[in-house]
Amino acid sequence: MKHTAAALVILTAFSGFSLRAEEEMKVARAEPVMERDVTTQAQIFLDQQLFGPGKIDGRPGEFYTKALIRYQRAHGLPETGKVDANLPLDSVYPVYTFYTIQDGDMKYVGDSPTKPAEQSKKKYLPYPSLLEFLCERYHSAPEFLAKINKGMNLENLKVGDAVRVPNVEPFKIEELPKQGNLPDQPNYVGRIIHIHRNEKMLDLYEGDKLIAALPITPGVAGGGSKETPAGKWKILGIAANPTFRWDEGVLNQGVRTENFYNLPSGPRNPVGICWVGLNKPGIGIHGTNNPMTIGRAQSHGCMRVANWDVIRLSKLITKGMTVIIE
Repeated sequence: MKHTAAALVILTAFSGFSLRAEEEMKVARAEPVMERDVTTQAQIFLDQQLFGPGKIDGRPGEFYTKALIRYQRAHGLPETGKVDANLPLDSVYPVYTFYTIQDGDMKYVGDSPTKPAEQSKKKYLPYPSLLEFLCERYHSAPEFLAKINKGMNLENLKVGDAVRVPNVEPFKIEELPKQGNLPDQPNYVGRIIHIHRNEKMLDLYEGDKLIAALPITPGVAGGGSKETPAGKWKILGIAANPTFRWDEGVLNQGVRTENFYNLPSGPRNPVGICWVGLNKPGIGIHGTNNPMTIGRAQSHGCMRVANWDVIRLSKLITKGMTVIIE
């Protein structure tokens, strides 16, 4: 029997969870009508083009607008900062999909202390919960996942649970490169990274063409932190799953001391899952253990990027590239 769109909505409302997932994928294609869904669709589109809007939250905001303007600039479109007919948003469909928690996911979730002295005793720094694992995998704010999964206790997820998520390209931590330096990409050495500290944005250029833009957290002078140093630098190397030497003297004054801890790798390592070192000692572009604070906190002189963004950036850059910090 052929269902009308209205009948499908009624059917979905009274069916089991697995049927809801199935029907969401099969329902006749239509443009989203809720403002949250339209904004989410635009955020996903920008994210997939590597014009990062920040975390997916279904709400307009600072980085969403900056990403949209940069995408428009890169494609010769009017820089309105508004969603219009020039954006092929229909490439993102459906807006939402489902993810079922797998046994293998538990490998990346566990006890995750926050104090360096305790972290140094661990072999790996995992996600503290399946919710944080999901948020990072789908580039999402936890409160957003709660909104699109009403009635579901996301603080008590378990293997087998199916969770509604934005249809973004997932950050698959299980597919990360093994620990160590990534191979050089000689074809990319002419590309240039521009860091805009005031805008809290990283722009990647190939010649005159802007090919990616990501929100960052730079270091700001004062408050016991170091300022991200302006200047023209070079990338010395790119390391996956780095360990981290936590030294309060280096972090706050740039002075190496004997009061330090060696922290293991993992998504909750302070520098996240990737380190891009510059020829300025102690300074680099790296991931983070708290992606929800990107652009809304300050670093100790480095440039923090969400783990899902920094690993994709690492595939577009190489040793020897120029980094200009303004």
